[in-house]
Amino acid sequence: MTKRHFLKSSLPLLAAAALSPFAPAFAQTTPIKFQLDWRFEGPAALFLTPAAKGYFKDAKLDVSIDAGNGSGGTVTRVASGAYDMGFADMAALMEFHANNPDAPNKPVAVMMVYNDTPASVMALKKSGIKKPADLNNKKLGAPVFDAGRRAFPIFAKANAINGVQWTAMDPPLRETMLIRGDVDAITGFTFTSLLNLEARGTKAEDVVVLPYPDFGVKLYGNAIIASPKMIKENPAAVKAFLKAFAKGAKDVFAKPAAAIEDVKARDGIINSAMETRRLNMAIDTVINSPNAHAEGFGNVNGPRLTLMASQVSDAFNTKTRVNPDAVWNGSMLPTAAELNILPPVKK
Repeated sequence: MTKRHFLKSSLPLLAAAALSPFAPAFAQTTPIKFQLDWRFEGPAALFLTPAAKGYFKDAKLDVSIDAGNGSGGTVTRVASGAYDMGFADMAALMEFHANNPDAPNKPVAVMMVYNDTPASVMALKKSGIKKPADLNNKKLGAPVFDAGRRAFPIFAKANAINGVQWTAMDPPLRETMLIRGDVDAITGFTFTSLLNLEARGTKAEDVVVLPYPDFGVKLYGNAIIASPKMIKENPAAVKAFLKAFAKGAKDVFAKPAAAIEDVKARDGIINSAMETRRLNMAIDTVINSPNAHAEGFGNVNGPRLTLMASQVSDAFNTKTRVNPDAVWNGSMLPTAAELNILPPVKK
């Protein structure tokens, strides 16, 4: 038999093998559309680095990662089926569940990443605001969808704050209005607004930061979410994604500056030094926190999640009460050894 004749006669057999249910697993790749909560900034390295290093590809996943414009939008897009998975604030996920009880495709959190909320109140020192009680009867500013603003009633209750007046603005104006004195204080993610203030000429030492976790608010922050359809039809792909993510996150924790280059590859105009600082702030304050070490990276504490569900129901005035059992599914988390990736807590 000639070589040409052999190849020609083998093609039908190869085609049949590829279509066979017993075809090798390496022939199958699962596409996953993933939406971030925000722009391609420092913390996005947690997802862009495992993609750049081929960890998702090695797990037989074809992951496409898009920037977002807020956690609420990410939750909605995963719910609509436009995205399979995403990264979103746990409070925004809870709010969606409680306000859309009949929605057929409510996303579920499958891995906790920000074990503590990054939300804080920020003011300039010259305002005289030094502690939560100083916010009584003050004018605060934030976009209406800001996570810190939405959760402020929980912060206010924990610290007996009354008489606050709110001013709404678009996100790019938040820090500018604080500097101009249009508002007394703002809410926002610390690693976002503090660096934005610096970029506008304000020194970090001239800013008072009141982090929610330091003042009685034990809310979880951002988690990886997945659609029920994805969980039901391909839980193995979700598990593979989380394992590859954890492997990449460990690399990010070890070399944050190098990881920022993966972000710059997606958005060439970012300031690498600033985004490295932003990433380090996120790691130090909400990822590598004492709570994360106590609960284990990726996991949640049941009673704490239940308390948060009750607080969100009250603060957000949801249509129905949040069911903590409906918003969390930890069954696809990697092993404890694979999740043992947090660096030592900085003293």
